[in-house]
Amino acid sequence: MEKFIGRKNELDALEKLYNTPGFQMTVIYGRRRIGKSTLIKEFIKEKKAVFFTATRAGIHRNLELLGKQALEVLAPAVGALAFENMDALFSFIGDSCQEERTIIVIDEFPYLAEADGSILSVLQNYIDNQWLNGQMDLILCGSSVSFMENEVLSEKSPLFGRRTSQIKLEPFQYLDAAEFVPGYSREEQAICYGVTGGVAKYLSLFDDSKSLDENIITQFFTKSGYLYEETNNLLTQEFRNVSSYSDIIEAISSGANRLNEISDKTHIAQTAVSHALSNLITTGIVVRETAATDEKNKKKVQYNLKDNMFRFWYKYVPNGIGAIELDKGELYYQNAVKPRIAEYMGNVFEEMCRFYTLHSGIMGRLNCYVTTVGKWWGTNPGKRMQTDIDIVGLDKMSKKAVLGECKFKNEPVDKKVYEDLMDRNGLISREYMIVQYLLFSKSGFSEWVRENTDPSLVKKITLQEMYCIENT
Repeated sequence: MEKFIGRKNELDALEKLYNTPGFQMTVIYGRRRIGKSTLIKEFIKEKKAVFFTATRAGIHRNLELLGKQALEVLAPAVGALAFENMDALFSFIGDSCQEERTIIVIDEFPYLAEADGSILSVLQNYIDNQWLNGQMDLILCGSSVSFMENEVLSEKSPLFGRRTSQIKLEPFQYLDAAEFVPGYSREEQAICYGVTGGVAKYLSLFDDSKSLDENIITQFFTKSGYLYEETNNLLTQEFRNVSSYSDIIEAISSGANRLNEISDKTHIAQTAVSHALSNLITTGIVVRETAATDEKNKKKVQYNLKDNMFRFWYKYVPNGIGAIELDKGELYYQNAVKPRIAEYMGNVFEEMCRFYTLHSGIMGRLNCYVTTVGKWWGTNPGKRMQTDIDIVGLDKMSKKAVLGECKFKNEPVDKKVYEDLMDRNGLISREYMIVQYLLFSKSGFSEWVRENTDPSLVKKITLQEMYCIENT
């Protein structure tokens, strides 16, 4: 049996509601493969629960399947019984959940709504007039983020005001992701996180009894690999015009991260690009970023790939398709991908460091109480050149800040990296006083940096220390 990993906060929230008398309703949603069903199945272990997964087979087939599941749990002695319609089934479920605490799960709820457009209103009716008086714990779960937000959670939804909790399931952070491959080194765990994006399904594909290279080759660079066709599969499930969305993602992957740049590179009108970007942001594939302390500056808006599996795939797989189709994907990986993994990990490592900075700031382990972390880019007037700051941690109440630099390289961070970071003082808004500098390094620090930096002002963090965050 596979070990259940992480999601402690989500499980605790579900348990708290389960132990609260009366009708409860939780909406759980998040992108595909993120682990929603696994979370729910872990939660309902050893509890009285009906777990139904809707299909696209039509309302009559869904009625038949849900009815069968409900009878098996709620009235096993009855045997075969067909329900004429959803009203009859929901009435039966409501009558059966009046006394004993019972969980009713409808997974892939958007499919049920697609099969029957009135289902939201029907649910509202039964919640208001029957289920509220019982002991039902209702869970509606869906992978279509836009549908769950717009049709289930929004004010216009018939179900608005009925939920007692909602959980948007996000990818694992690097700490939990490491638990999927405990036999790997910290560097290998970081790379595993970096190529899977912390998505539960993808992490579960990696077997730490095999080498990291073997796992990456098997999943990404072979024709039968699960992740070889995954980006196209996901886009096909979410969008109609897959080619346009793929072109936009590819343009962002190649460095076009402003609206006009993406439009120029894809030859798609800016209005269409803007609409597509909005959808890609909703599904968690793209993120809209602003420079820290310059959030209102419309000229400092960038679109980047949030999903690191998409980032890795679009960076390396398209150029290797010819080799992969000839069953030479391993050769392509060894010659064209593996030598560039450290370069690819640069952005991933920055993301990991920002998480570490936020966690450390909230726990009071920095020189100010950091509650917001981002990055900054713009012109360095002293050098008259474009520059960026990997880590900007802000204490907005005290107007204090920390700045950080991240290096996922095979050589120790040296004097030049330290001096470059110190030169960035004064670039962010002058309303913030810089009270600390953070140096993150995969490979440690040079003797000069160790001996000549003030530990009260400059905090040096290794990759190993980043994985011991709870103990620092």
